[in-house]
Amino acid sequence: MATILSILSLVLGLFSFQAIAVPTPFIPRDVSPALPNQRALQNEIGRSLSKKAALYFPGQPEYKNLTTRWADNINPNFFVTVEVGTEDDVATTVKFARKYNIDFLAINRGHGTTKTLSTVKNGIQINLRQLQEITVAADGKTATLGGGVYNDNVVNALHAKGKSSGSGAAGCVGLMGAGLGGGYGRYEGFYGLVLDNIIDMNVIMADGSKKFVSAASNPDLYWAMRGAGHNFGIVTKLTYRIHDEISPTWYLNTMIFKQDKIQPVFKQLNKLIANGTMPARVINYALFALNPNISTTEPVITINIFYIGSAQDAKPYVQPFLDLKPVSTQSFTTSYPDIFYAAGTGLNDFVCQEPIGSAYLYPMGLQTYNVPVIAQLFQLYADKVKSNPDFSGSNVMLEGYSLGAVKAVDPASTAFAHRDDNILIGFLPRWTPGANLEREAEEWGSKARTLVQSGTNGRPLSAYVNYAHGDEPLEAVYGYEPWRLERLRKLKKRYDPDFKFRFYNPIR
Repeated sequence: MATILSILSLVLGLFSFQAIAVPTPFIPRDVSPALPNQRALQNEIGRSLSKKAALYFPGQPEYKNLTTRWADNINPNFFVTVEVGTEDDVATTVKFARKYNIDFLAINRGHGTTKTLSTVKNGIQINLRQLQEITVAADGKTATLGGGVYNDNVVNALHAKGKSSGSGAAGCVGLMGAGLGGGYGRYEGFYGLVLDNIIDMNVIMADGSKKFVSAASNPDLYWAMRGAGHNFGIVTKLTYRIHDEISPTWYLNTMIFKQDKIQPVFKQLNKLIANGTMPARVINYALFALNPNISTTEPVITINIFYIGSAQDAKPYVQPFLDLKPVSTQSFTTSYPDIFYAAGTGLNDFVCQEPIGSAYLYPMGLQTYNVPVIAQLFQLYADKVKSNPDFSGSNVMLEGYSLGAVKAVDPASTAFAHRDDNILIGFLPRWTPGANLEREAEEWGSKARTLVQSGTNGRPLSAYVNYAHGDEPLEAVYGYEPWRLERLRKLKKRYDPDFKFRFYNPIR
């Protein structure tokens, strides 16, 4: 079953329209001083950084380690990596980059898959991995987190104190990388999205200044950072709302079905999701993937039903799927930190290895499954992986979270625009590195997106920013209500007038 979990680990905490190219933003002609060479760079910026900071250049082993990404075809280009040791180091590096008009990009774990990241040219990587503070307040209601924390270390640190909060579904993903765009996860039925638990933030702005951001201090920025935060600043520290654990145990049942069961399986998923009213303790994931334990040529459908509690209490939600006679089933009862590994999404599982190969991601938010269209999507997927072995590692993720706490939040209170989505689909073309299949992958992903949208009764494309491919209309990413983009554009002009934060599905 290890192979099953390795395949399953590709699930990530991942209307017909004419795709549009992302325009190159206007950037003034470079009239900055000439870029210093490596020695001068070390002398100028190196002396201004803390003793914990380090500079790494191409050719050094640590540079390669820090610039390796989850998808190797997403390749922002850096001439130096600055591994910062303090919050002040981030500000110093941003000011240096501005002085020489150099692109810069803050990185935590490197899982972003949007094409826009590859527009960084000859830039500075600001690596946040040392900013790992996790301090639980004496009253047990909040935690102070560094900007470099990731799901696995946060979940384990909180669990050790009987606490939990919103987190992503994959242990290796950075908490704030996900949180600035939303942050879906298994606890959101109780706690909401990652961004719903952010109380305040220390943010380094595009000019290198520091701002304390909360509902009372810089409230417009607090609104924008929660849903479109990659466009406005670098979070170096945050105060995070935490909670007593709901249950000491979690239950997971993993069931595998062949293609002939796809329609009854997805009809049952629609019943379970119940138009966004699924019970808070229940989470479901579906996955289309090749599983060599079942067949090396015919993809299968994996269904995961998670339950926050015991196997006995989970039975009413699991049994209807068992009644459909899966070809394989496996169950686990374990703690919350270990549920990541039971699902194949733990820190050391396949999904978290870097690089995983070449990959793109196409998101589609839905309110319900159009079952005949989902069957066509499976066929579109199956035809490709059967006809071209270079695409055999591709998959389709269909994520169903409990949404009670998400929908309880006023949609206008944050920049996150997708609270009425009940399902998140991530179509993930993945291909053999060096196979020169990017164009074919994009054609395939675009066809899948158009197909799914054909079954939404005219509801426009909803594209979760953290899964966005990079060619979607901005309205699909940041919301169709005219006031949303109008407000975001005004704030962008105020806080980043020179368009320095322009590499992650930028507001323009």
